[in-house]
Amino acid sequence: MRAVVQRVREASVVVDGLQVGAIGQGLLALVSAGQGDGAEDAAHIADKISGLRVFADEAGKMNLDVRAVGGAVLLVSQFTLHGDVRKGRRPAFLEAMEPEGARRLIEAVAARLQADGVPVAQGVFGADMAVWLWNDGPVTILIDSRKLF
Repeated sequence: MRAVVQRVREASVVVDGLQVGAIGQGLLALVSAGQGDGAEDAAHIADKISGLRVFADEAGKMNLDVRAVGGAVLLVSQFTLHGDVRKGRRPAFLEAMEPEGARRLIEAVAARLQADGVPVAQGVFGADMAVWLWNDGPVTILIDSRKLF
C-alpha cells in the first residue's frame, strides 16, 4: 500500500456537491492498495499514519503525533498512487488492486486508525471527489508498506 500524508490545518472532501468528510487540524492521507497487498500492509500504513511525529512540540520541533495534538485523519482512497509513468506519458494502473479488495484494505486502515484512538473522516471509495486542504508547513510524507521509499 502507498500513502501520501499531508499535515493540514483543515481538509475536506466533496462528492456530488455534498461535503462527505472534513477535519480541522490533522492529517490528510491519500491511500492506495496495490496488487498483493494484504492486512499486514493496511496495519503498517495505519500505524505509520497514527504515529507520524510531524506536529510541533513546545520547543517547535516536529515531535508530536496526530493524537497528541487532538487532531484527526481525513482518509481518501486514491488508486492513482499506483500509476506507473516510467513508459510514455499516460499512467498505467496495472499495479493497483482491484476495487473490492482495495475497498476492504482502505476500510481496514480506517478501522485500525480508529482503534488507535484517531478520529477518522473519509471520502467515498471509487467516487469522483473534490479534495480541499489547507496544507500546514507544508509537510508531506510518502509511505510505502513495501518500503520502496
